[in-house]
Amino acid sequence: MGLKECTVFLKKISELVLNEMPKADYSSIFNDFAESEFFLIDGDSLLVTCFCEKSLKQGQELHFFYLVECYLMDLIRKGGQFAIVFFKDAEYAYFNFPEIIPLRTALILHLQQNTTIDVLTKFSGCLSQEWEIFLEKSCPYFLIVADEGLNNLQTYLFNFLIIQSWAMKVNVVISSGQESDILRLYAFFMPSKLKNQEFLKKNEQKIENAYKTLIKHLEECRVLVLATLFGNLKWKNIMEETCETISLLKQLWPEGSDIRRVLCVTSCSMTLRMYYHFLENRRKTASDEKTNIQKVVNNCLTLQEMEDLCKLHCLSVVFLLHLPLSQRASTRVIISPWIKDIQTFLKMKKWCEYFILHNINIFEFWNLNLIHLCDLSDEILLKNIAFYYENENVQGLHLNLGNVIAKDYEHLWNTVSKLVRKFDVGKPFPLRMTKLHFLEKNPLPIKDISKEKMPNLGFIPVSSEVVHEFVGDILKDLPFLKSNDPIVTSLVKHKEFDELVHWHSHRLLSDDHDRTKCQFDEKSRNPYYLKSAQKYYVFQRFYGNSLESVSSKLIVTQAIKPKNFSEPKSKKAKETKAEIITRENKKRLLAKEEQKEEKKWNVLSFSIEEELKENLNSGIKNLEDFLKLCKSNLVKVKVEMVGLTACLKAWKEHCRGQEKGKTTKDLSIAVQMMRRIHSLMEKYPEFLQEADLQLIARCLQYLGFDELANSLSPTEVAGDDIKEKKKNIYSVGIGPVRFQLQYMGHYLLRDERKDPDPRVQDFIPDTWQRELLDVVDNNESAVIVAPTSSGKTYASYYCMEKVLKESDEGVVVYVAPTKALVNQVAATVYSRYTKNIPNGGSLCGVFTREYRHETLNSQVLITVPACLEILLLAPHRQAWVKKIRYVIFDEVHCLGGEIGAEIWEHLLVMIRCPFLALSATISNPEHLTEWLQSIKWYWKQTDSIIEKNNASKRNDGYRANFHKDYLRMKQSYKVRLVLHGERYNDLEKHICSVKHGEIYFDHFHPCAALTTDHIERYGFPSDLILSPRETVQLYDTMFEFWESWPRAQELCPEKFLHFKDKIVIKKLDARKYEESLKAELTNWIKNGNAEEAKMVLRNLSPNSAFGSENMEKMFPLLVEKLRKMEKLPALFFLFKLRDVEQNALNVSTFLKEKQERERPPQADKEAHVMANKLRKVKKSIENQKAIDEKSQKKPRKMDQSLIREAEYNNLLKILEKNLAISQEYTYADRKAVDTETLKMVFDRVQHSMKGGELKALAERGIGYHHRSLSFREKQLVEILFRKGFIRVVTATGTLALGINMPCKSVVFAQNSIYLDALSYRQMSGRAGRRGQDLMGDVYFFNIPEPKIEKLIKSNVPELRGQFPFRISLILRLMLLASKGDDPEDAKAKGYLDQEGNPVGFAGLVSHLHYHEPSNLVFVSFLVRGLFHNLCQPTQKGSKHFSQDVMEKLVLVLANLFGRKYLPAKFQDATVKFYQSKVFLEALPEDFGAALNEYNMSVTKDFASFLLIVSNLADMKQEYQLPVSKINFTGKEYEDSQLVSHLMSCKEGKVAISPFVCLSGNSDSDLLQPETPEHVILRTIGISHAQVPVLWSQKIDGQGRRMPLNAYALDFYKHGSLIGLVQDNRMNEGDAYQLLKDFSLTIQSISVSLRELCENEEDNVVLAFEQLSETFSEKLKKV
Repeated sequence: MGLKECTVFLKKISELVLNEMPKADYSSIFNDFAESEFFLIDGDSLLVTCFCEKSLKQGQELHFFYLVECYLMDLIRKGGQFAIVFFKDAEYAYFNFPEIIPLRTALILHLQQNTTIDVLTKFSGCLSQEWEIFLEKSCPYFLIVADEGLNNLQTYLFNFLIIQSWAMKVNVVISSGQESDILRLYAFFMPSKLKNQEFLKKNEQKIENAYKTLIKHLEECRVLVLATLFGNLKWKNIMEETCETISLLKQLWPEGSDIRRVLCVTSCSMTLRMYYHFLENRRKTASDEKTNIQKVVNNCLTLQEMEDLCKLHCLSVVFLLHLPLSQRASTRVIISPWIKDIQTFLKMKKWCEYFILHNINIFEFWNLNLIHLCDLSDEILLKNIAFYYENENVQGLHLNLGNVIAKDYEHLWNTVSKLVRKFDVGKPFPLRMTKLHFLEKNPLPIKDISKEKMPNLGFIPVSSEVVHEFVGDILKDLPFLKSNDPIVTSLVKHKEFDELVHWHSHRLLSDDHDRTKCQFDEKSRNPYYLKSAQKYYVFQRFYGNSLESVSSKLIVTQAIKPKNFSEPKSKKAKETKAEIITRENKKRLLAKEEQKEEKKWNVLSFSIEEELKENLNSGIKNLEDFLKLCKSNLVKVKVEMVGLTACLKAWKEHCRGQEKGKTTKDLSIAVQMMRRIHSLMEKYPEFLQEADLQLIARCLQYLGFDELANSLSPTEVAGDDIKEKKKNIYSVGIGPVRFQLQYMGHYLLRDERKDPDPRVQDFIPDTWQRELLDVVDNNESAVIVAPTSSGKTYASYYCMEKVLKESDEGVVVYVAPTKALVNQVAATVYSRYTKNIPNGGSLCGVFTREYRHETLNSQVLITVPACLEILLLAPHRQAWVKKIRYVIFDEVHCLGGEIGAEIWEHLLVMIRCPFLALSATISNPEHLTEWLQSIKWYWKQTDSIIEKNNASKRNDGYRANFHKDYLRMKQSYKVRLVLHGERYNDLEKHICSVKHGEIYFDHFHPCAALTTDHIERYGFPSDLILSPRETVQLYDTMFEFWESWPRAQELCPEKFLHFKDKIVIKKLDARKYEESLKAELTNWIKNGNAEEAKMVLRNLSPNSAFGSENMEKMFPLLVEKLRKMEKLPALFFLFKLRDVEQNALNVSTFLKEKQERERPPQADKEAHVMANKLRKVKKSIENQKAIDEKSQKKPRKMDQSLIREAEYNNLLKILEKNLAISQEYTYADRKAVDTETLKMVFDRVQHSMKGGELKALAERGIGYHHRSLSFREKQLVEILFRKGFIRVVTATGTLALGINMPCKSVVFAQNSIYLDALSYRQMSGRAGRRGQDLMGDVYFFNIPEPKIEKLIKSNVPELRGQFPFRISLILRLMLLASKGDDPEDAKAKGYLDQEGNPVGFAGLVSHLHYHEPSNLVFVSFLVRGLFHNLCQPTQKGSKHFSQDVMEKLVLVLANLFGRKYLPAKFQDATVKFYQSKVFLEALPEDFGAALNEYNMSVTKDFASFLLIVSNLADMKQEYQLPVSKINFTGKEYEDSQLVSHLMSCKEGKVAISPFVCLSGNSDSDLLQPETPEHVILRTIGISHAQVPVLWSQKIDGQGRRMPLNAYALDFYKHGSLIGLVQDNRMNEGDAYQLLKDFSLTIQSISVSLRELCENEEDNVVLAFEQLSETFSEKLKKV
């Protein structure tokens, strides 16, 4: 491929990448816990991004390394696990940037030598075979890469890396435009899509050729560059020269040295030699061409001048060796650039540095200290020294160097002299022999920092007890302004815009609760509302019944006495008469019950016994159904014995038949026989007679378990005449233990308690569940961690019941993370309980952002976190808040999530009552419990203070006005941790593979996910549980791969201690065996048998093969295969909405096509004929009716019309039968749901968007479930799936969050960044329905094996708290404190003293708290009167505003509340837009100016704040690099006058990092727009993200403007969602959600403005009302 052709193709690749950019999702790359996953960073992207940082000056290497380490430290702190990759080919891109080449090499060496980060440098390029293999093995979540290089050629290289990653199914994250907060890192995330993968497949050869051509071109360019500098010296010659120089230095300094000294002397000597060679070449060329020699000399500087420059460089390196960072940070900043004539020499020197660093391995056996690779040179320091010698020194300023510096410098220069050899480089002193000025004579060579004055510093005094209590010890050391300071006095003069005279800015606004749509008017007596309320309750109960079959309980309020369940009552010595009578009555009742059950069995026994003879399996099923309902143990034993006898008979017959036919034995009969024996021996041993035991022994003997039979009944065995030959016929051929583990694993009995608990009627709770009941009884709090479907939610309902019984006022709040879960819990409460509450109170209420129902009028409130926060912070809701008795937090691990995590934290801190926090997946529950306990101790102290105050007020005759039962309930402040790790049913994993177009399943042993390194470092993951058959498989593999294993006999299943002589092996025994094997394998690794262990783990891996088929097309075949294996119902998890819907439709299409293919050929014709007949008959009936009505006489032909109707019905039935879907073409189980229920569920969605589609799919037993469905649509799928009608559901991760949809199998059918350790556990936990399946199956379809291994072995990430304070939150707390109905209580919440009255539009600001800082900017625009200037009606007196005004208003609001950024690079794309403008215009001029003023004012305040608190920084850490921890502290050097003179700029460098000061930055830079995070001192613990500024333009790390997406304004103009998908490159569902949020914001502003303004005719209020109406109208049409 030629260069021209190559360039055309490279542009095509660029366009492909550019087109994907606007579709990039700007979200947290540490997505809700993905930090436990491995990802990659492209080293060159990291280098370019940091190198282009605006605060960095060229040549400031230490500052550059600080930037790199800050970024990496941020990733490490957030739990990132990553490797950095530098490709060899990438180096070619820097031929034009010689200053970067040594920097890149130093960076690689520094990261390898001085940090523990994994740095990969072995790959030649991103298209190499090794790189592909590495990606397949390591399976990274994503790769961070730059979207733009230093020039086009480097950009092309980055594009190759991007498309190659996509082709390998690795997602891409763009390195520019990233933002970081306490817990997360936000970036543009570009997923690997099928079409991009296909692009590489189609153009594989072209891409490879283009890459080779590009690399070849870069190589040629490099050769040319080197030729201009080094003449005829080739790469090889220069390398030889380098090696020679290094070898000579090793002889001169045998004792070793430091990298800074080494690089200084070697690079100076080599560059001087090269320059000498360069001048020689020039002279030769000049004399050959007989040109003017004088001219050549003029263009090139002399060797002596370059020697002077090298001397200055040596001196600057000595300064680096001796001066601490604190001193260097005060260096004068020289702005003057180097003169052009020395550029050649400088380039040469950089290349020489590169060659030396590149050959660093030559120093291998020499003592070379590489610590200071990050600080090899400092250009500003060098310029400073040069400036002094060529300006100040010449003018008579003579300053001494100091003895140590002078000595060290002399040593370095003498070494240079010895290394040069070819010519004499002169003496070390004087430093300047020539008079040339190396720096240009700039008018202002030194940057003056002193001019940029910072404001007067100090805090504004506030008198507040709370402030003193919490931060008094910190504040006492900080400066405060005097009360007469102009800054303080100016705050009092608060003048508002004239138009706002009618506005009550201090008025308390209605809260979000009042504005949320009410389900129906709760107080209305209107029949329509009453009917809809009745319908609502009926459906909720029906929905609740689908969730669990528990009968409704009527609750009556009763005074509860404290009970203690832990100690049994001591029995009295003598029974009373009453007790005797009661006991006798009970006895009589039991006897009656026995008789009743006996009769039942006598009636059914014959049919069941017959069924057992006919078909053992269905007979056993009927038998077990009877056992479930039977209440008499005596009858149960009889039934079990019948089953056992039938099994023995069936086994004998089967074995005899098998002997004749020589087929293998069907062990399922033997399994059924052993199940009956388990049941009899374990559940009813006291009822077994001698004859029963003999039968059991006989059965065991037939199975070949002689020893067990002997232990049970020796006489039976001795007297038996089963001959040896016959024994072999009947025996299962393996030992009893192995048989039970291998074939009966999931049937093994669980250890369950037999003693009932009086508090629980429906079942016998386990020990850990009893502990939960104790927690609730004692009013304690608890963190509860137990697997999905283990029964932890039972405690929640017990808690609700307790509060409902206690009183009619107490409230229990249930906090769920999603609306779907809110609806589910509400339905469960409605179906579980009924209670007659006086004064119109309600049992259950709901509050979400979309709607509310009986929120403040109910005893059980179910809500989402944000809505509970609204109620807790609403000043006039505090009386209700005091009624809260308990709060239940479901799925509390959302505390570490991406969205709304801080709200969970606020709630846990703010609630004063006890709580229950439930989760299935927290890896550090102890830490969480400790933190929650510390909060409870705080509340304990506070409550006692409030109680004292109230008591003293009552004593003083003042009647405290607080809720009558506020502290009546004595709550406990204890927080318990309740852990339960055991799942009820086992989970087995399988990998789906495709061979020859067929789907196959390979069992995946969990240990195959582990490596010996992982086990050695972390041990076995706590939740890596093996099923019993997997345990046996592990033993067999261990036995196979270590022949002389000493403990082989001891750990053999038949010989294992806990199994010895046990007829019944229980689940707990199997678990002990599993633990012993795991411990043994760990010992192998630790005691020198790691190789054998490796073989074991490798051998457990399945050999699955993925075909090259399109896996999406195979999806229907996968579902069909699961149906054949009886593994339905199943949930199929995918992560893209489109694919969730498409795959469900594909399965439906597959069934339709199958039906079409297999439909009889005449069927369609018959249906057509039948439909015609039907039409004719219907018409004649209608005609006859019309005639009869006209004649108004009694119809004579009554018989005739009846015949016609009968004919019509008959034809209809025939047609329906013809068109009906037969069972093999649908996955629906029609028996599961009656027609009436089905109609009710379908009717609810008949008018919804996806209703028709979901109904058609449901007819085939298929459904889909994702966040964009309405709640009715979701409920249709949930109800029908739970009832067993729908058996195939495709879904996104939203289903995993607590939604009750248990199934037989779970299938992961799509790889995604959102499939991480946490979501895997949440989703796989759905497999295996308790009470229905004893085992759950998990299938991996189209998911790479390394990813599967990672999911199984990765720990769930730890929960880490975030800093939950923002300005808006503080304002909301102030409002609560000043306007709440109990200031004493508000103050305790640490909010503010009673005098802290918020001013201005604080209410409006806090109302829009979701949108900080836009809420503050909006109010500043309003106060300035900008909206009044804009909102002018079409004519005076009119209430209507023109389209132009409306569009401008939307433009302003889109800039504030519709901020969705596009990557900067997308602006380069040559794309045609059809309907949308796509890039949002800037604010109108007046708004832009006001925003700028607002930003500057806030920035100044923040800068002042930083300066005040800067003395809280830990300066020891500030002088350390964050990752490598290399220290740059030390005693300041005072012996040198020159050092004191050059380092004299100490002013204005207080609040910024000393590393950043090296580039000449100062405190005044804090006033610049978007000051980067790393500029600020990092140990103050203050993030720039907390500053409420809104920059009109966002600039990325490379200085490019990131445009805003104009989706809101574009939609307002054209009203088309399709337009947004096509032009604005948005996902349809996401676009709709964003527009809905934008519409809600306009609505909220509109309502707030109307409440604040008295003037009915105010233009701003009218304009917002008009806009709110038109925008929501447009949205409704969509």
